[in-house]
Amino acid sequence: MSTYVRHLLGPEPHIIHSIAPDNTVYEAISLMATHEIGALLVMSGGQLVGILSERDYTRKVILMDRSSKTTKVSEIMSRNVIHVTPDADINECLNLMSVNNIRHLPVMSEGRVVGVISIMNVIRSIITDKEFIIEQLENYIAG
Repeated sequence: MSTYVRHLLGPEPHIIHSIAPDNTVYEAISLMATHEIGALLVMSGGQLVGILSERDYTRKVILMDRSSKTTKVSEIMSRNVIHVTPDADINECLNLMSVNNIRHLPVMSEGRVVGVISIMNVIRSIITDKEFIIEQLENYIAG
């Protein structure tokens, strides 16, 4: 039994939390706090140009003794954004996230962002799938 990213996203359009590369890191962190999220997509002219995570902030601003109010998002964002399509298998997403040490995956379809999945979304989905399989096996064994 495989679950695909499209199952996680569901049919409704998703709110894409994003910020422009010229905004300050302070504005980005404030936006993340407001929406209780750990990463923002960095968009320019409707195109995905990067991703900014709390990890980027702690390692590239705090530990480097930089100011979040003067540092631009473009200075610390991750530029080579790994993404998936709605047809990606959840187990493949977990492997991709693990190998690349990332916690968020933008979901792209026809050149545009349609959602973002987190490591927690993936783990919950895999656990749900495993619980379903166990239940089916128990029912089969019982009879």
